[in-house]
Amino acid sequence: MMMMMNLAIVAIGAGAAAALLFASVTSGTLLSIPLFYLAPLPIMIAGLGWGHWVALTAALSGALTLGILFGTVFLFAFLAGAGVPGWWLGYLAMLARPVGGNGHPPTFEWYPTGRLVIWAAILAALVVVVAIPNLGTDGESFRVGLHDALVRMLRGQAEVTPLTLPGGGDPERFINFLVSVIPATAAVLATFTNLLNLWLAGRVVKFSGRLMRPWPDLSAMRFPPLLTVALAIAIALNFAGGLVGIVAGVVSASLLMAYGVLGFAVLHAITQGMNARPFLLGGTYLAVLLIGWLVLALCVLGVLDTAIDLRGRVARKRGPPALS
Repeated sequence: MMMMMNLAIVAIGAGAAAALLFASVTSGTLLSIPLFYLAPLPIMIAGLGWGHWVALTAALSGALTLGILFGTVFLFAFLAGAGVPGWWLGYLAMLARPVGGNGHPPTFEWYPTGRLVIWAAILAALVVVVAIPNLGTDGESFRVGLHDALVRMLRGQAEVTPLTLPGGGDPERFINFLVSVIPATAAVLATFTNLLNLWLAGRVVKFSGRLMRPWPDLSAMRFPPLLTVALAIAIALNFAGGLVGIVAGVVSASLLMAYGVLGFAVLHAITQGMNARPFLLGGTYLAVLLIGWLVLALCVLGVLDTAIDLRGRVARKRGPPALS
């Protein structure tokens, strides 16, 4: 009975923390943006440390709290953007099956890290796709709805008044540019924050001593070859136009972000043993941080590894490690 009460306290506390982080966006301050994206973190911590039922209870209690305070829109937005991703990724991360036996102590095969990255990308794409009908049910109406929303946000009012940009740029051209890049950018950001929250949750729970899963070798993660086919189809559908093209752009962006993460894993693996490894890795991270589009090179590296087993080729060429 005491254990059940402790689990209930953890669930309610995690749900309240997640709801508070999510609701911080209503303040309109710059600090509220990173806090908003950290909303799934308490739910993931609850799932990794106390089980997926605790995480699910936290997600539902947080959603119910926001629904009571701010209405059903916040309830469903929280579930889609924080509750379900936080619960599902935490559930998968702790999923395991026993292997071995035959007189030997059984070991556990844990859910692959690469699949967790893929799920983070899928959930991010779904969140963005689900939000699209709020602005329009076809390609043109979506663009018009997003355009009008951006105009209102940039002006701070609904009336149509002239906009000015620093340097005298054309405001209409700038808004149209935002309309074209926001869906894909939102998918990339959501994928990144899903992965960041899962990593942070794992570190917190590991530090507390409650993490049952051994910390994975991130440089060994792999993607199934069929995912490359899915990425190619999504990229091709970008040229379809209309709502199909917009959705395909969202899926492409989230999957490319996943392949970028895989590219970093490949880079960590193939540079092992190199004297210049710290400079190569540090320079790559810094370059991607300063010039974001350079992550496309890591995406290509990830795709190549999935297609031709680049890490395996490098390892075979390097040979077995020398015996000391």
